Amino acid sequence: MQSVPVRQAVLADIEKIIPLFDGYRQFYGQPSDEAAVRDFLRKRFEQRDSVLFVAEVEGRTVGFTQLYPTFSSVSMARTFVLNDLFVSPAARRSGVGRSLLSAAAHYAREVGAIRLSLSTAITNKAGQSLYEGAGWRRDEVFYVYHFATNV
Repeated sequence: MQSVPVRQAVLADIEKIIPLFDGYRQFYGQPSDEAAVRDFLRKRFEQRDSVLFVAEVEGRTVGFTQLYPTFSSVSMARTFVLNDLFVSPAARRSGVGRSLLSAAAHYAREVGAIRLSLSTAITNKAGQSLYEGAGWRRDEVFYVYHFATNV
């Protein structure tokens, strides 16, 4: 599979990312809401609390991934949560997802992070296959718990 061009996104890319981000949310059962997506992404850029990468093929943005910085207290080092990865249906199985994962890993290494982490739906077999094929390993040591604060 050939590598797909990936670059770090800037605020000017937001309109190209919105339809993909909205599609990503719909993939996980959320209703379409491009206005809310626009506001959310704009805030991420303005507050500089995430790093977005976009994949482009023939001038079209066909995928994105978003990293959120965090830290490991035990290791006393920076880590990233790869919170979002989405490839447009027409561009799937063409190396876009793998290229986005590679760009995220390269960026993490460049800024001295010791780890990237992600989670995906148990039913997302295509995503799991992509991650495992790119060298990611499913955690077999820790359980993940969540506590909802909005209920």
